[in-house]
Amino acid sequence: MFIYNFKVDGNKLGKTILVILFILIIIITIIVGYRILGNNFFKTNDSINKKDIYQITTNNYTNILKTVHDNIDNYVGQKICFSGYVYRLIDFTEKQFVLGRDMIISSDFQTVVVGFLCEYDNAISFENNTWVEIEATITKGDYHGEIPILKIEKINKIDKPSDEYVYPPDDSFVATSTIL
Repeated sequence: MFIYNFKVDGNKLGKTILVILFILIIIITIIVGYRILGNNFFKTNDSINKKDIYQITTNNYTNILKTVHDNIDNYVGQKICFSGYVYRLIDFTEKQFVLGRDMIISSDFQTVVVGFLCEYDNAISFENNTWVEIEATITKGDYHGEIPILKIEKINKIDKPSDEYVYPPDDSFVATSTIL
């Protein structure tokens, strides 16, 4: 029969446990730091070339409208294409109109006009409520405060679409960089 004496050196055991705890604390700190700071310091380049034209649809219309108004500087120079009807207010110049859509705001189909302020040299040739499709570049301008203004490059009359209404913005839309 063999008997083993196992001598535990309290000093070595304590140091080993301390080193293991120290390594665990470092690992946890790295994981927590990455989760907190990772979104800001480890970004990938998800921007698009601003020369590309972004198509705005009925589904993303109000989300993009809100995002661009909230973050004008991020979208200056971005080219967009979308359709709507010509809508004017009394204090617009001859070169200005809103390319509007009717946004449904209640269950009984009450609507409000929403859209981007547009500038076009020959805007006077398009009557109110004329449906058009435009290609334009987002610029920063002033109309009762700083707002995005679209400089129209191409404009074409179109027939009234079947999906003429848009809905309020929702929280599911996430804009990234200059991607609308």
